[in-house]
Amino acid sequence: MKSKPLYHIFGYVFLLLSLWGCIPSQYATRNENKSVPENYNTPSQDTLNVANQNWREYFADNNLTALIDTALKNNQELNVILQEIEVSNNETLARKGAYLPFLNVGVGAGVDKTAQYTRLGAVEEQLNVAPGTAFPKPLQDYTVGASVSWEIDVWGKLHNAEKSAISRYLASIEGKNFMVTHLIAEISEVYYELMALDNLLDIIEKNIDIQSKALNVIKQQKEFAKVTQLAVNRFEAQLLNTQNRRFAIKQKIVETENRINFLTARFPKPIARNSDRFLDLKLDSLHAGVPAQLLINRPDVRQAEFALAAAKLDVEVAKANFYPTVGIKAGIGFQAFNPAFLINPESLLFNLLGDLVAPLINRNALEAAYNTATVQQIQAVYRYEQAILNAYVDILNQLSKLDNFTKSYETKSKEVEILVESVTIANNLFNSAKADYAEVLFTQKEALEAKTDAVEIKLKQLQAKVNIYRALGGGWK
Repeated sequence: MKSKPLYHIFGYVFLLLSLWGCIPSQYATRNENKSVPENYNTPSQDTLNVANQNWREYFADNNLTALIDTALKNNQELNVILQEIEVSNNETLARKGAYLPFLNVGVGAGVDKTAQYTRLGAVEEQLNVAPGTAFPKPLQDYTVGASVSWEIDVWGKLHNAEKSAISRYLASIEGKNFMVTHLIAEISEVYYELMALDNLLDIIEKNIDIQSKALNVIKQQKEFAKVTQLAVNRFEAQLLNTQNRRFAIKQKIVETENRINFLTARFPKPIARNSDRFLDLKLDSLHAGVPAQLLINRPDVRQAEFALAAAKLDVEVAKANFYPTVGIKAGIGFQAFNPAFLINPESLLFNLLGDLVAPLINRNALEAAYNTATVQQIQAVYRYEQAILNAYVDILNQLSKLDNFTKSYETKSKEVEILVESVTIANNLFNSAKADYAEVLFTQKEALEAKTDAVEIKLKQLQAKVNIYRALGGGWK
């Protein structure tokens, strides 16, 4: 009968604390917009998507795939991200443990000697353990026991904190996937650049040979007074200029090889490649699918989505901090001054305590944390929408590049054919005194520049192929 009022009092206290700790004024939040266009500025609704193709099949070059394999195993930046994933996983485990009971088990031993001429000493003089048996001096103390504490997650704060940590863990995994996609793309881009440099060097070497032969002819004609020293000087200057370009390309090849070695986390060594087939590399039909697939395939979009989910849960956690916390503490054990009496019913001790705690004073700090969580949720919405928009624009750019550079390469190839033929015609006309040396020099220069441009356009075409795969979210699956 006496216990009933206690329940009433407890209920009143709980109600008062709940009202006192009510949540703050609601701040405006923002819902994300997931809508995307139905297609990539084309009427096609084809859902075939090269992002679903394995990167080994997509690139189909044994030398390139071997480099990518090595990079995915050894790249330091990627390995750093893998360690960050472990940190996120540990945070998830910590959050999960927060709403489980905490159990502590321990043993203790001590000794205590009270001064006799004190109030406590005088009292102890009058006490006996049993009739005729005084307390031992000094008094030993032995304890064996266990204690448990548990915060009851009434408002879901601890569970929401765990879910938030899980979302951030999943976001870190998507960050790793994003890194994998970019690493595959970067190695492929640099690999094609290396092949292009090899072709440029080959063009330069062949032109050096052509220009050297032309210079010898001019020197012979000067001996027969058919041309002046000016013609010799012009041909020789052109040859020296071409030779100088060769050294610049060789240096670029060294730097590009070392860039690949760095990405694969190894010390410099020659890069195996078959550059002879560079200009003959064909582009298969590339299917971009539909924009809605970006929400699934792009790791950066998925990462932003998980970060947004975590931010929403953080708002709920911050809101729950205004409610009272309910906790239970309990302990049980044995305590005695003599080990012989330790495991004895009379040595048993226990306690049980329930507490209800609500924020009464420090509400400004809680409100500031709540406001911050709300603002960060809005930021996460903008980042998510930005990731979607960036992905869509990225694909449009790469599809346009592929189309324009493919057409440009076809046009430039025809130009090269015409200029190569023109070099032969110019040389024949010069040898028959029907054209001067300036026409020969100009035609040779035009042919060299056209061949160089053709290689560079082919490189841009292949890099667009690489970047379409990256932009669509390929490579990480």
